[in-house]
Amino acid sequence: MSNESLKVLPLLPLREIVVFPYTAVPLFIGRVKSILAIEKAYATDKLIFLSAQKDAKLDNPTENDIYKVGTVCKIIQLLKLPDGTLKILVEGLNRGRIVRFLSDSEYFLVEVELKTEIIEADVETIALIKLCKESLEEYSHYNKKLNPEIVNNLLNIDNPSEFSDRLAAILNLKLEQKQKLLETISVKKRLEILLNHLRGEIEIIKTESRIRERVKKQMEKTQRDYYLHEQMKAIQKELGEREDGRSDLAELEKRIKKKKLPKEVASIVRREFKKLSLMSPMSAEATVVRNYIDWLISLPWYEKTQDNIDIEKVEELLNKNHYGLEKPKQRIIEHLAVQKLTKSIKGPILCFVGPPGVGKTSLAKSIAEAIGRKFVRVSLGGIRDEAEIRGHRRTYVGALPGKIIQGMRKAGTINPVFCLDEVDKIGMDFRGDPAAALLEVLDPEQNHSFQDHYLEVGYDLSKVLFITTANALYTIPPALLDRMEVIELPGYTEEEKLEIAKNYLLPRQLQAHGLSPEMVPLDDDALLEIIRKYTREAGVRNLEREIATICRKIAKDVAKNPKEFIPFKITISKLEEFLGVPKYRYGVAEEQPQVGIATGLAWTETGGALLQIEAVIMPGKGNLQITGKLGEVMQESVQAAMSYVRSRALQLGLPLDFYRKIDIHVHVPEGAIPKDGPSAGITIATAIVSALLKIPVKNTVAMTGEITLRGRILPIGGLKEKLLAAVRGGIKTVLIPKENEKELKEINPNVLRDLEVILVENMDEVLKIALLLEDPSTLFKEAPSLDIWKLMELQEKLKDKTVPLEH
Repeated sequence: MSNESLKVLPLLPLREIVVFPYTAVPLFIGRVKSILAIEKAYATDKLIFLSAQKDAKLDNPTENDIYKVGTVCKIIQLLKLPDGTLKILVEGLNRGRIVRFLSDSEYFLVEVELKTEIIEADVETIALIKLCKESLEEYSHYNKKLNPEIVNNLLNIDNPSEFSDRLAAILNLKLEQKQKLLETISVKKRLEILLNHLRGEIEIIKTESRIRERVKKQMEKTQRDYYLHEQMKAIQKELGEREDGRSDLAELEKRIKKKKLPKEVASIVRREFKKLSLMSPMSAEATVVRNYIDWLISLPWYEKTQDNIDIEKVEELLNKNHYGLEKPKQRIIEHLAVQKLTKSIKGPILCFVGPPGVGKTSLAKSIAEAIGRKFVRVSLGGIRDEAEIRGHRRTYVGALPGKIIQGMRKAGTINPVFCLDEVDKIGMDFRGDPAAALLEVLDPEQNHSFQDHYLEVGYDLSKVLFITTANALYTIPPALLDRMEVIELPGYTEEEKLEIAKNYLLPRQLQAHGLSPEMVPLDDDALLEIIRKYTREAGVRNLEREIATICRKIAKDVAKNPKEFIPFKITISKLEEFLGVPKYRYGVAEEQPQVGIATGLAWTETGGALLQIEAVIMPGKGNLQITGKLGEVMQESVQAAMSYVRSRALQLGLPLDFYRKIDIHVHVPEGAIPKDGPSAGITIATAIVSALLKIPVKNTVAMTGEITLRGRILPIGGLKEKLLAAVRGGIKTVLIPKENEKELKEINPNVLRDLEVILVENMDEVLKIALLLEDPSTLFKEAPSLDIWKLMELQEKLKDKTVPLEH
């Protein structure tokens, strides 16, 4: 080795770059060692040795971290930047190899051996240059990032060494590939490597072009996202990868394998999944199929909770959560006891019927809690579309299963307690009859294979404990009502409401408002005042609202001055400060007896109610006027009552033609509210007789019953609710039809304790009790037994006389 081929030069380690001979490269220098090496080289012969680091992340590379083969370069230009770094322009001269590192603590100083290239001047080399130039020309046609001017200059170079080095510098090669080219002394070998790379790049570009063409044909104009997915698919196809690696399908397949399904359902799921795997993920049909599979595998088919029917525990829990309601609670316990013994769910569907706020839904929830089952509630109020129960067919856009299947998915088990709320408020129109769709759901003989239009496969509902709730029975179709066992929750007495308020409502509202019991000292008298004068309902919903109003106002005072707040007793006199003026008058009995006003008892969907019926007599021509927005049945009751009064005119001491010279007006107050039903008949007759005889009706008496033309009294419905309304209204005596006597056994003894219930069979008895008479036996007078035709003949003779026809 001659000394002329050895040079001692400063070393500049490079990050992620290889400098080739015949090329000029700008560099930015920031490391202290590198700056010192540059300054040393620039101060002498301007020669420096450039070699790449094996790991670009290292800030202080050692001898072993630098490639041995590099390039001897000349510094053409040096520029110092304001931040202390250098910008230099270097030109590659020769390949070189580090022989050894010389000791210098300030910068790297190396002894470099210059490498002499092997240039084969044969036909093969010439052919390689020619092929490389052709490939470069073709490559530049596809790759628009290459500078056309640089490419043209390269195509004009004939020196194989210069051509290969300058071509290697402009190609997008990895650091290792460029370093390999730098270390290759043979020019022919370098040309072969470069040719292979060019041909490979051209082939990749052509493949990408083919993929784009194929994807473009498959893609709709508006689906840009779809293009990206198809491109991925086409790439996988080009590479020969047949497996679809989409994570969502893989996840779905994992769920299908994990889920235990019935044989028929599993077959459908496999078929639909196979169809889905062949579809484009972005297509509309794929979304429909995916949702269908998701519903099938999300539903419970075998999952169930273990029943834990402990009758004593159930009884304890029902008594803890619900005050009163003895008969409903007893029926529930019997129902569960039978289930425990038979190990079967088949049996009557319980239907809780009662006014709002009496605890129907919460009772159903307590049953689920007591036996350890999941609880699902679905409100059917206002549903008019059959598809809400049976689901939509999958051919429709946005199709979904019905509320029953949605509830089962929510429950996650095949044996939940399923509460169908407001079953009496289902409508019907041109979209079908939802109540008819419920027939299959609530029939234990049919619901083992419930057909939902969306699922298109039978679903077993036989393990579900269905409980329905309603405010009224008359709106429920008879066929649906026949499938249910009705349990009536009539409402609460004053004593029951007081206990509920103390033990349930007040503690719940205190917790909800962040207050302690001593902050809201409501005594029994104050609670009774709220019950009597601020609420008038069968349930306790409004009562809870009034208690919540008091808690809110106290919570506001506590929040303002928590430390200074002093609790004070809330007495009856202070209630007006919290709740305002009383909304209701407590007790009709407080008013004076009045002529022509009788108190009736009515049944409404919100419980019983008192009904004041008025009758007035005016001079006229025998007209009967009826007002108060009364229904047809109630108007007929007025006519029947009037006919009864006319038939008893002589006995009541009235002229036979009394009705010819007067007009009678019957009115039921609250005229904006529609009223109907036959049970007001005896009340209307009492009001008319009172007005005619000018005898007041006792204000402590209320009555209910249907009247016939002969004065007979027929039975009525809703007796429990009506008696509760009488108690709430302060009535002392209630007249009811004799035929309703058997129902008194089912009435709460606390209700009957405060009422005198009198059974009546005809209207004569009613008048003797209801009218304010000193001696009731004198009401009906002895009348001659005259033939009606003779009376009419006599009346014709006296028509033109002013003397009235006396008995």
